[in-house]
Formats: sequence, C-alpha cells, structure tokens
Amino acid sequence: MLIKTDFHGFVHPTSSDITPPTAYQSRRDMIRLMASGVAGAALASWVGREALAQGWVPPGQHTPLSASKSAVAGALTMEKVTPYKDASTYNNLYEFGTDKSDPAQYAQAMAISPWSVEIEGLVKKPGRFALEALQKLSAQEERIYRLRCVEGWSMVIPWVGYSLAELIRKVEPLGSAKYVEFVTLADPKTMPGVRSSVLDWPYVEGLRMDEAMHPLTLLAFGMYGEALPKQNGAPLRLVVPWKYGFKSGKSLVKIRFTENQPMTAWGRAAPREYGFYSNVNPNVDHPRWSQATERRIGEDGLFAKKRKTLLFNGYDAQVGQMYAGMDLKKFF
Repeated sequence: MLIKTDFHGFVHPTSSDITPPTAYQSRRDMIRLMASGVAGAALASWVGREALAQGWVPPGQHTPLSASKSAVAGALTMEKVTPYKDASTYNNLYEFGTDKSDPAQYAQAMAISPWSVEIEGLVKKPGRFALEALQKLSAQEERIYRLRCVEGWSMVIPWVGYSLAELIRKVEPLGSAKYVEFVTLADPKTMPGVRSSVLDWPYVEGLRMDEAMHPLTLLAFGMYGEALPKQNGAPLRLVVPWKYGFKSGKSLVKIRFTENQPMTAWGRAAPREYGFYSNVNPNVDHPRWSQATERRIGEDGLFAKKRKTLLFNGYDAQVGQMYAGMDLKKFF
C-alpha cells in the first residue's frame, strides 16, 4: 500500500538523555585503571557499567519480530554471534556523535513513529511507503551476517528483514536507472551530530543496481529477533554484508533511483579515503591504516587477537562475479 504523508513527531531530548554522573565517573575510573596497568582485570565490569549508564536496553524489551530462517544462499554463518550488549552499544552513527558510545547515549530522543520512506527518481511507481507497508511487503527472514567496519572491527549479527530486491521490483525501476541512492534522517533537534560539520548532512549512500538487487542486500527492520534499536538504525536500514559498514545506510527516509553514480557523504568528505564501492578487501589499505586484519567485537575485549580480513568479508563466492574484470584497487 502506498500512502502520502509527511514526517512529524520529532521530540527534544529529555533530561534523562543527558549523561548521568555515573557515566562520566565510570570513564574516569577506567582512565585511572589504564594508567595503573590493571585495566585488563577491570575491563569486563567497566564495560557493563558503562553500557547501563548510557541507556543500554537488554533483549526482550523491544518489539519482537517473527521471522523464518533465511533460505538465501550464503546468508547464514556458523560463527559465534556477537553479544547483543556489544552490538547495541558500540556503534557508528555520526548523527549522534563520533564516539562509539554516542549513539546508545543520545539516540533515544529520536522519534521513529510514524515513519515513512519516499521512493523517487527513475521508477514507474514513485510514492511514499509507510513503515508498516514496507514491513508487510515480503516475508521477513533471519540472516546471520558479518558486518565489517573500516576502522578494523567486525561483528556477527542476526538481522531480521528481506532482500531489498523485493522493494525494488515493487516500484519498477526504469531501464535508465543504474544506481540506487539512500538518504537517511537528519534532524538537528534530536541528532546532536547533525549540528556539526563532520559531514555534509543528510547522510547519503549508494549502490550500483546489480548490488542493490543482489539477494544478500538486506532491508532490515530488526536484529536478534527484535525491532532495531535506535542506535543501530531504527526503524529500518540497509545491510550490505560484503561492504564496509558505512555503506549500509541507517534510519532511511528516501530511496532514489538515478542514472548517474550518487555522490555519497563520505565520498564528498574524503574521496581519497572512502571510495564508492567500499568492498571489504584486505589488499586495499585505508590511507591511514591497514585493512588486512580485524578485531571481532565482544571477543576478549581490546586485547583480543586480530583475525585476517576476508575478501568481500567472506562473501566472495556469492558476490565476486559482479566485479569480474574490475581493478579493485582503482575502484575501491
């Protein structure tokens, strides 16, 4: 069902969203421990206190989502799933700040109901989809995907959603549509990071049409069997598991079909460091650090042994053919 509505319902941060004394006191405690050389012994208990101080909500307190196990080849892994607490408190969402703990601390002020996504550009059926309509568009599945971030860390998360291709087929792109552009929410009233100049807001990302249509590209509404937490991209986001995490746009409000390659937020801010494709590739280093290894969040803390980064984040067999003949160092 397509409906025409406007966005509304934004609220200002409440006093409960301000960092409580226990939060910054715990940080000071950790700094003292680091200086005294006993941080390793205290790390686990500190992380737990810090997560609670910043509003971490344990599983079972979000809206449950029913989903079947994925039938998509390559969507499941036998790897150990990242603990929910780690996946929901160590996040990149610059709309709320650049620190990994900022989204969990500040995102609760964001209103996510009602919510809709505008579809525009080179399609036969443009319009505005209500969130509820999007959720019912196709049967949702649980898919356990690795998510690799450019800073050198990764997670394994059970996502809930369906292939983005289901939505794309519904709106019927024109033959001239070669790319899909994704625009995320940018509300300065509830997103303190949007008031900064770290990026040109709103956050924009994009995929080539065949990438967007690939069965592994997920339109996700939840994780761990529940609705997405706000700090993880509620109420809906992309998950593109063979690319670095910043390609997976969060809190989507617009999807646009274009003939030309979109100018992405990071491509505009630092084109030398963040290419359009951003495929996970251990042979292409970031200009300021190596991408050859990664650290799995939730495994023995900051001192865990790093693991080798896999080409296409381990999904080479499923997606490698899309880049046959391309110079992956040039098209990074």
